[in-house]
Amino acid sequence: MIRRAFALAAFATVLTGCATSSANLSHANVAPYRDTVSLTGHLSVNYQKDSQPQSISGKFDWEQAPGRVNVTLASPLGQTIAQISVTPESATLTQANRPPRVAADLDALTRESLGWSLPVSGLRDWMQGYATNADGTRFTASPAANTVTTRDGWRLRFVSWQDDAAAVPQPKRIDAERAELSIRIFIDPAA
Repeated sequence: MIRRAFALAAFATVLTGCATSSANLSHANVAPYRDTVSLTGHLSVNYQKDSQPQSISGKFDWEQAPGRVNVTLASPLGQTIAQISVTPESATLTQANRPPRVAADLDALTRESLGWSLPVSGLRDWMQGYATNADGTRFTASPAANTVTTRDGWRLRFVSWQDDAAAVPQPKRIDAERAELSIRIFIDPAA
């Protein structure tokens, strides 16, 4: 249980990033990008560890402001498992009854926590419906153009939207896959 909780906690670090490249994204209208965001949702992760399939799931609260991201992870029943705070200087993972783990960046924290590194530089864009291609051009996802493959091999798909017919839709479900890792992120409707 502790290992599963720690894996879920370490996964929170992925919520702050993944640099993307283009494939089928258009410049359609999506809700404007915001530097300050407060989101809640659910996530599930399937991965391989020691050649064995593993899975974790839970809830998250995401608070984003310029220069800081705070993520709280909870069990499916709502019990807080971990909190992660990310600034330009460091990433800190805090769990009950354990000393905080601090690393210079999210890549280092996930490498230390999971034993493998996750790309962590742009998921804050994904959760708002944006991506950036290999040449640095910014793309905007839409219900009609919803798939991108990243420079580092992630296949990203905006599966569903809060309101498909909205003039400026917001993502509801995002699937990301790479090698033996798949992540599903479900973003709750704004309150």
